[in-house]
Amino acid sequence: MVKSTPNSVGTIDCDFPALASFGNGENYTGASLFKGEALPAQLLPFVRAGKASNNATYGKYCFPETLTPERIKGKIFMCEEGGNDNVEKGEVVKAAGGLGMIIANVPDYGEELLGYAFNLPATTVGRKASDIIRHYVMTDPNPTASVVIQGTAVNVQPSPVLAAFSSLGPNSITPNILKPDLIAPGVNILAAWTGAVEPSGLASDTRRVEFNIISGTSMSCPHVSGLAALLKSVHPKWSPAAIRSALMTTACNTYSDRQPLLDIATVEPSTPFGHGAGHVSPTTVISPGLIYDLTTQDYIDFLCALNYKSSQITKVSRGSYACDSNKTYSVTDLNYLSFAVNVEGSNTYKYTRTVTSVGGAGSYSVKVISETTAVKISVEPPVLTFKEVNEKKSYSDKLHSFNHLCIRTSCSSMPFGDEK
Repeated sequence: MVKSTPNSVGTIDCDFPALASFGNGENYTGASLFKGEALPAQLLPFVRAGKASNNATYGKYCFPETLTPERIKGKIFMCEEGGNDNVEKGEVVKAAGGLGMIIANVPDYGEELLGYAFNLPATTVGRKASDIIRHYVMTDPNPTASVVIQGTAVNVQPSPVLAAFSSLGPNSITPNILKPDLIAPGVNILAAWTGAVEPSGLASDTRRVEFNIISGTSMSCPHVSGLAALLKSVHPKWSPAAIRSALMTTACNTYSDRQPLLDIATVEPSTPFGHGAGHVSPTTVISPGLIYDLTTQDYIDFLCALNYKSSQITKVSRGSYACDSNKTYSVTDLNYLSFAVNVEGSNTYKYTRTVTSVGGAGSYSVKVISETTAVKISVEPPVLTFKEVNEKKSYSDKLHSFNHLCIRTSCSSMPFGDEK
């Protein structure tokens, strides 16, 4: 489990397919950004790195100086994911005389296919294909293979899916605050690239490009930041909390056919601990209807609930704030639009939230979706009616558990549905 972050990473509907072909007639689609001379038309001898190395520990990962050139020259190589960077694996294979490379995914990465700027014909393949390929290369007396770079594919579905490397919840520091907040495009993203750095990041790489394909939270963050800037231009008086609220309450957690977002690591439905409120939705974020706002004092009270000292709060806030010794503080009082509850035994939990109407007059009715019968969830009042812009209304979520199992549940970032 990796640490949680405010926003995590989803895919886009664009891939860079590269076909891994084998002597038994099977073909598996992987991903690659290699652009250069293609391999010969015929299949080539295929060997896994563990069989061409005297280093039992690191040879299978294609670490530098672990491969034996006389066992590699003129062959296609299979390296295991992990241990070192994938483009470095390609550099090691090429330096040893290998003509191509297939990288087998480990279980944690599932079916995720990231594009890499390899310096030889190479592809990464998903976990299921990797298991089959491992069996083939270990059991066939004369395994052969090839790699065919296929360029760019668009309109890839389903999309988006949660990236395998994406940060996951629960929130290890404050478990009551559900993280991540949401996901945004961050896999195989076209990004401007400096000519001072190689596209692969390897010193031996002499190529230079103006654009590169990058994956990571460093790519999802600009997407969210751009949407936040757009919101601020339309609603200049909105606080950062109001902007975050709009991003989260308008996010999508299903596809157009109403099926839940998938996690590429498991190819199973993702959960709020993976996608948060869902995937950002640029087309709906401008008009969220309701927002969950927070003031500076709300955050100070939250720090008091976490038992911060006055000196610590001063450093964070850059102001002279102090906790009131006569007041009882609780992290559950923070007007955060999503929360998590660690349910133990037969108990009742109550969370109160306040929303502000930014859409004017209208009524909003509650919608509760639960995947468990062990916890009963109710919302009071079930309908919120607003008469004017900036009017505030409060409601309470009540969760009542019926058994003695310890389960972790999460509440929707916004239980109220569309305006009537």
